Amino acid sequence: MTAAKASPPQRRSFSPLNIGTATALFLVLTTSFFLSLSPSNSLSLPATSLLVFNNINIFVALNEIVLGRHISLIQSDYRKFLIRYKGNEWGAVVDFLTMPLKLSQLFDGRIWSKMWSTYSLYDPSYQNHESFGFFIDFGNGMSTIPPTLLMNFAMVSPESSAASGILSPLVVGCVCIAMYWQVMYGTIIYVLSFVFNRRYEGKTALEVALFVGFSNSLWFFWPILAIYYCVCILRDGTLDVFGGSG
Repeated sequence: MTAAKASPPQRRSFSPLNIGTATALFLVLTTSFFLSLSPSNSLSLPATSLLVFNNINIFVALNEIVLGRHISLIQSDYRKFLIRYKGNEWGAVVDFLTMPLKLSQLFDGRIWSKMWSTYSLYDPSYQNHESFGFFIDFGNGMSTIPPTLLMNFAMVSPESSAASGILSPLVVGCVCIAMYWQVMYGTIIYVLSFVFNRRYEGKTALEVALFVGFSNSLWFFWPILAIYYCVCILRDGTLDVFGGSG
């Protein structure tokens, strides 16, 4: 008696509220909020791009906390995804991004944990709580949100920030240069680990470039820009470097 073949996963109908649109909405709302605090929209273009990156980092950091809190569920889903999406990892990404959401699920970590179950199809270290990738990201999630918010407020409201002892140029420069170096160094070591352990084998060059190369490059190039700003803050003793003439 021949075993029945597993049917391929069925594609969902498009829902206006899904993982992809919820992510975009978060970035639009958070960036708009911080820009509204800028007295005359005086941020330079590079500084504005850093503000967008910072909000991406906050979003990812929240999901990195989910990574640590729901690792058992991630491991369970990963084992199921290995069978369901064997040879079709791109399909897993599409299914995740288009996953319909109810309003009640927007803040459900179990839903967002599927980000890591899906990414683990490209790098299994993320479903292994003993790996470097797991701990560097969980650690970044627990530690980088306050410094990122600090930088955001210093960028959009430098005068009120400088008038506060907590948001002084010295505090902003020291705390933020440490944080941006942390995430950049972690990214470098992670990519080296990915290549050294040949986790790219069995994946197309385009997939590796998109889901590992491009996504991680954000945490390399933008921290370099942020570190430059932090050096200028410490050198000048002001937060004026973010302006259009900075």
